[in-house]
Amino acid sequence: MPPARRRTAAALLLVPLLTGCFASPNGTAYDAAGGSGVGGGGRLRVAMAFPPAERFSPYGADATLLSRLGVTEGLTRLDGNGSASPALAESWAREGRRGWLFTLREARFQDGTAVTPKAVAGALNRAAHADPVPAALSGVKLTARPAGERRVRLTTAAEYPALPLTLSSPSLAILSPKAYGEKGAPDPTGTATGPFVLGRSAGATRATLNRFGEYWGGLAHASGLDVRFIADGTARTNALRTGEADIAEAVPVSQAASLDKPTLREVPTARTTGLFLNTRSGPFADPKVRATAREATQPGVFARDVYEGHADPGQGVFGPALSWATGKQPAPTGRPAPARVKNTTLTLGTYDNRPELPEAAQVVQQQLEKAGFTVKLEVREYSRLEADALAGKFDAVVAARNTMLDTGDPVSYLASDFTCHGSYNLAGLCDKAVDRAVAEADSRADTDERHSASLDAQTAILRTDAVVPLVHQRIIHGVRTSVRGVELDPYERTLIGPGTHR
Repeated sequence: MPPARRRTAAALLLVPLLTGCFASPNGTAYDAAGGSGVGGGGRLRVAMAFPPAERFSPYGADATLLSRLGVTEGLTRLDGNGSASPALAESWAREGRRGWLFTLREARFQDGTAVTPKAVAGALNRAAHADPVPAALSGVKLTARPAGERRVRLTTAAEYPALPLTLSSPSLAILSPKAYGEKGAPDPTGTATGPFVLGRSAGATRATLNRFGEYWGGLAHASGLDVRFIADGTARTNALRTGEADIAEAVPVSQAASLDKPTLREVPTARTTGLFLNTRSGPFADPKVRATAREATQPGVFARDVYEGHADPGQGVFGPALSWATGKQPAPTGRPAPARVKNTTLTLGTYDNRPELPEAAQVVQQQLEKAGFTVKLEVREYSRLEADALAGKFDAVVAARNTMLDTGDPVSYLASDFTCHGSYNLAGLCDKAVDRAVAEADSRADTDERHSASLDAQTAILRTDAVVPLVHQRIIHGVRTSVRGVELDPYERTLIGPGTHR
């Protein structure tokens, strides 16, 4: 997963109706018998795809890793309809245009102290003043204060109706005061509230987690987790095949056929692979040339050949896993006619952290060259690509974006990636009609109205041809047949929960 920087990227998606699955308390789906933990289970061996990059700091890319392993929680979580639902907060109410009052449930931190309004306010204020600020709070000025027994009052500098969604972000996990030192990122080791306690770790290779005996949601089934971080997809799959792992996350599509079908769990996600065209400089500054690139690509080819059927053809920036976007395929009108190009040279960039992206970029290269372009392809590790991509040093970039991971609010994602002042605008798009459409969506407080306006903004974005959606990805997990209760989360925020066991 690309490191989180100063950006907000979020969207909401539907928990799919998977055969033999049912919803967990956090809105995800269990792959078999799960439910609230009852204890007594053995340890689980888990192979994770992405090692900790920031010493398990909840303020960066490791935040999702912590939530996927059942270590951290926030005040809210996303349910299957993409709405905010209770987590450490039992309920909340809006106070005027800029205020919210959250009522906390009775819970304890893993160091034995109580989850109090003072502790929660302190955790959120530390996140709001972190440097750099967590991606979920990019552009949001937040202040938290205790407001009596079991209540916390949150105030934003400007009206922000999506705050309950944003508080579901893994980067806004609530930790005990013990986690926060004078300097540096907080330490989640033994200071979080989830069903598993992060204990001994061996750098970026292994981690040991034990069951939290006072978890508010009930004692976890598994007594603990023995985690290995295996970046290589083939090696991760082999660990499952040879019995060294009970669960292997994110099996590459190239390895799926090597596993028995009963061990595969496939989940539609909000991760969309797209071709982002540089609208500020180079050949794609011309809308007609962008139209040529859009006409040259064939999304069905990527889903069928590159992803071997484990993805859906690209239709928009929001994929078919979203409940509120399902059946509402965008049909942008008013696009310019494609231009004829000949020997137009361009640079195409992508990264190899996700194994399918270089192959997808090669297919894009072939399609564009067939249309008359001369294409130079550059493949780098993501950390060596991001700065140049955001600076517009490529004419086009093939990238995968989870449109909901940071905040859970589709408007935040659109503002970050496609507006004039967006912090993660790979296409360099600055279009007045798009900015107006995103601003209109941001003015809607009602969830349904906000979703509908986000779809209108999506249409305005596609009309510019700044991005060509290629595929909507599915994630494949490898799970031994003896394991039950893995959380099949299309949000990619959870994997191991209190009901996961063997």
